Amino acid sequence: MNAAAYQYRPPKPNYLPHDIEVDEPIVEEYTLPLGKADDRENAIFFNKMKSAAQEYGIVRPKGYTVSYHATPEMEKHHFGQTHPMKPWRLTLTKSLVTSYGMPFAMDNYITREATYEELNAFHGSDYLDYLITAAPEDQPRDIENPDKEVKYNLGGSDCPLFHGLYNYCSMSAGCSLDAARKICSKQSDIAISWGGGLHHAKKYEASGFCYINDIVLAILQLLRIYPRVLYIDIDVHHGDGVEEAFFSTDRVMTVSFHKYQPDSFFPGTGALEDNGPKNEHNPGAHHAINVPLQDGITDEQYEALFQSIIGAINERYRPSAIALQCGADSLAGDRLGRFNLRVQGHGACVKYCKSLGLPMILFGGGGYTPRNVARAWAYETSIAIGADASIPETIPEHAPWREHFVHDTLFPSLEQSLNEPRHNRNSEKRLREIVTHVHEQLRFVAHAPSVQSQIIPPDLGPIRDEVEARLKEEKEERNDGLRRIREEGIGEALEY
Repeated sequence: MNAAAYQYRPPKPNYLPHDIEVDEPIVEEYTLPLGKADDRENAIFFNKMKSAAQEYGIVRPKGYTVSYHATPEMEKHHFGQTHPMKPWRLTLTKSLVTSYGMPFAMDNYITREATYEELNAFHGSDYLDYLITAAPEDQPRDIENPDKEVKYNLGGSDCPLFHGLYNYCSMSAGCSLDAARKICSKQSDIAISWGGGLHHAKKYEASGFCYINDIVLAILQLLRIYPRVLYIDIDVHHGDGVEEAFFSTDRVMTVSFHKYQPDSFFPGTGALEDNGPKNEHNPGAHHAINVPLQDGITDEQYEALFQSIIGAINERYRPSAIALQCGADSLAGDRLGRFNLRVQGHGACVKYCKSLGLPMILFGGGGYTPRNVARAWAYETSIAIGADASIPETIPEHAPWREHFVHDTLFPSLEQSLNEPRHNRNSEKRLREIVTHVHEQLRFVAHAPSVQSQIIPPDLGPIRDEVEARLKEEKEERNDGLRRIREEGIGEALEY
């Protein structure tokens, strides 16, 4: 079924005029492993979604606002039949989020593509120009010749040149930029961008399935308003692109929890001792925290480690906002990751960060078993809106593409996710050593009052709010049904 029309508060487009010819859709037709519903089926589903929201008590949270930023066109893109990145994992995520009625509790936005100028705020012009003009290739260049050179790391098995690549990158960045701007304008307190989180991309290079670093672009927006941003990465891979981008500043502290096996696991960086520039006079010294882990870590170990480290950082660094990358390849049963984390353990990180009460963006990221990615991100959406205790564990019967989840539970056991749990190679002694090292590094971090806003990144979208308001007004004039739905009061907490 097509979940695009299921959102109770219709998405609010944020389009700006585009002058770049390449922004026209050029996506090659690709048949998703999913069906498509007609208008009648969509209407039936909408009513079921509405009933689910009422049954599960899904209402807008009191005291704070959550926004959900997505571009449905991203789901149509295809990296290649054998490539582990599957954009239709976003379709499965939408299936669960809508089935539980969660859109009733959020502001829902269809975001525009990021413009060339917005991408250029971080990425080099030469790189972007090549990304725009590079022709799609049906087969990676290094399949027959592993030593064949690729420009900007584009065209190999890692980062193939697929149809609609630039559009895909622009959509991903657009989601995260819009999320950041809603945080900056105080329209949102928690903004969700599951289509973002591509943390490996460098200024002049694609890397690890990532072409544009939407996280860096979003953090640059946050730095216009917030003096200090804490970036946290729970992807199974080291968040090297974000760490590198903010390597020499004390306005961003990067913290990455990841598998570290430099000789055999990508990207091979992020050792415990890698804490930023070695020169103590460089403002970024001690502002990169790395938590290297081994296969098989459990929910209990991960949660205790996360809370101990993030709690200490929050107390010392006193961030003004949080950017949390929720890469789901750290879940058990992932095609690439080898941890023993369940959906609950992964979500516990989101719950803890939410408890800190800071403005926060939730990004997507890795995750190569789509059904488990969808479970994690749907559960973490429920945490954001405060509905995690009320939604049922059993996936609703009316969920689109329910058969793709194999098991009917939101929280599969390790045995359901794996034939057998991975051997846990993380000793308690080693985990204590990691915590001790991090606490030692924090002794060298200046207390928050000494971290000042000195450089404010440029704002490239001053007319965005005016355009958005005009488009919203036009949309509501065309849709009188919206008024009638709102009058029902669904999704609003009652005041007594």
